[in-house]
Amino acid sequence: MPLNTYVFDAYGTLFDVHSAVRKHADSIGEEGPQLSEIWRTKQLEYSWVRALMGSYTDFWKLTEEALDYALAATPGVGAHWREKLLEAYWTLDCYPEVPGVLARLREEGASTAILSNGSTEMLGAAVTSAGLDGLFDAVLSVDAVKTFKTAPQVYQMVTDTFEVERPAISFQSSNRWDIAGAARYGFNAVWINRVGQPDEYPAYTPDRVIGSLADL
Repeated sequence: MPLNTYVFDAYGTLFDVHSAVRKHADSIGEEGPQLSEIWRTKQLEYSWVRALMGSYTDFWKLTEEALDYALAATPGVGAHWREKLLEAYWTLDCYPEVPGVLARLREEGASTAILSNGSTEMLGAAVTSAGLDGLFDAVLSVDAVKTFKTAPQVYQMVTDTFEVERPAISFQSSNRWDIAGAARYGFNAVWINRVGQPDEYPAYTPDRVIGSLADL
């Protein structure tokens, strides 16, 4: 089926989640990478636990809670970094190929969208700070359905918005679990495997595996 609708996960796919800590790397010190990894891991874990419990809260609150844990787990960094790191998360860097890829898709007449766990406010700030305004037909936040990926109703927001069949939607994510959810829903799922991770979720394989969005 021809693909003319391209939907992107936000965090880790369009936006570099580790750029918040990296902006202060020289001052934070050697525990910075560990802090960033823990922050991201807990952010995702908290979203899955909340979804399973049916206890939704917006992604910004989970981002704050995850950072609090990460700072406690890396005491050498110091809790005084909390506000600066949270501020930096509102202006994450996008990956360098992203603006060009989105512009090319738009020039070719494709529809483009974001589908993210991020709150509406977080996504708006990220898009603007990265200079991506005007490159999306829709920015879809799970705020609308009050649960997180990989719940099917999250992916349904795309089909409801664009009114196209599931196999006609190309869904891009760097998160393998997200690709599993999208594949299970019936999207054409493209895994952006930037760091050469081993595959998992063999029951829900991606349609394509690429190393960068530039390969799309």
